[in-house]
Amino acid sequence: MHAESQVPASSRTRLVLTGTALALALALGQAPAVAQPRDLPDFSELVERVGPAVVNIRTSEKVKMTEGQAEMNEQMQEFLRRFGIPVPNQRRGAPRGGGTPDDDGPMRRGVGSGFVLSADGYVMTNAHVVQGADEVIVTLTDKRELKAKIIGADARSDVAVVKVEATGLPFVKVGDSTKARVGEWVMAIGSPFGLENTVTAGIISAKQRDTGDLLPLIQTDVAINPGNSGGPLVNMRGEVIGINSQIYSQNGGYMGISFAIPIDEAVRVADQLRAGGRVVRGFLGVLPDDITKEVAESIGLGKASGAVVRNVTAGSPAEKGGVEGGDVITKVDGKVVDKAADLRRLIAAVKPGAKTTLTVFRRGSYKDLVVTVGEDERSKRAGASETESAPAASPSSALGLKVSELTEAQRKEMKLKSGVKVDAATGAAARAGLREGDLILSVDNVEVATVKAFQAQIAKADKAKVINLVVKRDDVVSFVLLKPAR
Repeated sequence: MHAESQVPASSRTRLVLTGTALALALALGQAPAVAQPRDLPDFSELVERVGPAVVNIRTSEKVKMTEGQAEMNEQMQEFLRRFGIPVPNQRRGAPRGGGTPDDDGPMRRGVGSGFVLSADGYVMTNAHVVQGADEVIVTLTDKRELKAKIIGADARSDVAVVKVEATGLPFVKVGDSTKARVGEWVMAIGSPFGLENTVTAGIISAKQRDTGDLLPLIQTDVAINPGNSGGPLVNMRGEVIGINSQIYSQNGGYMGISFAIPIDEAVRVADQLRAGGRVVRGFLGVLPDDITKEVAESIGLGKASGAVVRNVTAGSPAEKGGVEGGDVITKVDGKVVDKAADLRRLIAAVKPGAKTTLTVFRRGSYKDLVVTVGEDERSKRAGASETESAPAASPSSALGLKVSELTEAQRKEMKLKSGVKVDAATGAAARAGLREGDLILSVDNVEVATVKAFQAQIAKADKAKVINLVVKRDDVVSFVLLKPAR
């Protein structure tokens, strides 16, 4: 049997047509369209150029704990284990016997990465790498170890700036993250698991991922592991376009998805930290929510774009500017608001005291409202000194805690009989491991259902002793020992 007889008639027709098209193209002097093979990128030159500006960051934090407190902590942990409750955030480096009140006590240590912004020693990293640290050591690629001062750390954006006393340092070139394209090659340099100057590479998988409080993150498939946090994400031009910050993981390790803070946003935050040690953000005073396609169509908006106002805070800039519940905010100073997260970010970027124009869709038509933006209270708290005296300070203020009550709907949703929500944790509260969003269920074995009850219980507590809190974070309940500062 001839080979030709094995080819179906339809296939022979296609082969003839293909050959005819090829002959015609050659006759016309045109090269046939063929996908040209491309070499895989070589990152070696980029590493040589950017690598010297990437640093390793080690932190240490003193954990003051008496022997009795250490025993109590172990007993609580054993109690939780017996009932099958996970015990999160165990302090690494703490010996079983604890320390005495007079010694330095056990140390909580951490490792991360960073990169030099300027030749005079300013270094950018993640806030979670350095926040709460008593000592920060920066190691350069030439093996010099320099003690660093924390200039400022902004937890909401997860950006921090530290300063080392040195001159003539190699520094990175900052790029434009808005020009980054999905699919382009990028590289990361950092210290995963403490392994300094480790290089990994991949592509940008997506942009504008809403996984952060305020920042739309860059998603990549670059391998990022513990210790990479704070290191640079670099494009093929050798420009830093992001700070490696988070990973998606179900086991604590890299699973193929990582996230970076866009460098444009990070630099804006860093500039404020360098200027005043804190970030000032605008405040509107609304509870925004995404609008569904069904709602958008039913009210005549058409496209499901904008942030619907669920609630307007009494006395807020929004109320004074005429914003009403049910309004759909579609633009801020001409910038499109596609979803609720966009509104939060755009308002946060407005300088407090400045007037801004909101375009709202209300009862079938668009309307422009001029609003004078206020200052976010969390910005004020971040800039306030822990030792600053306040005549009407509550008992919990001295512990660095600010709490609010849960609504009845929140209690029902979380199936809680008691509890107050942590709005801010600084000082002693932060050192104990508390953070914004935690739920405090009881104080010294007494349930607290309101802020008033919480304050009263804190006021009763013996300030010379440890305060025992039962705290719920996500789906995990644990004991937290809060030691007032003396």
